[in-house]
Amino acid sequence: MARATEITKPPDPASRAHGSVLGFDFGEKRVGVAVADLGLGIAHPLQTLHAEDNKTRFAAIAALIAEWKPVRLIVGEPRHADGGAHEIARLARRFAQRLEGRFGVPVTLVDETLSSQAAESRLREQGVGAAARAAVLDAAAACEILQTWLAQQRAVTARN
Repeated sequence: MARATEITKPPDPASRAHGSVLGFDFGEKRVGVAVADLGLGIAHPLQTLHAEDNKTRFAAIAALIAEWKPVRLIVGEPRHADGGAHEIARLARRFAQRLEGRFGVPVTLVDETLSSQAAESRLREQGVGAAARAAVLDAAAACEILQTWLAQQRAVTARN
């Protein structure tokens, strides 16, 4: 399983069990977004942002943050299958830093290796056609990223 990297200190453990979390599958042209309620521990695809310019992209994210009031943001960090840094990883880390700086919500980076392939496979299994898959793939990948983080949190809780 992939490892999560904290950008900031984790919140007080008592606050982890409540609230929503937004997950992001960062791309230069599109950003997939998913949401999870920490009490339920299940991620759901939310939407795909199609804004390439930062002003429009962050305005859309601001609206999502105002609506969902997340206690944490999760950003996928691309890696190659061998674990090496992907070319877009630097941009994803910068995106994560901007999120935290603009919105003051703690951000965690999660290795997103194969998240798009897993999302594609899951959509296929659900019978989603090719055209429809293309429209929701980024949000579904964000859901996979967020679900990975949720699983890591359950594992940590189980050990403690």
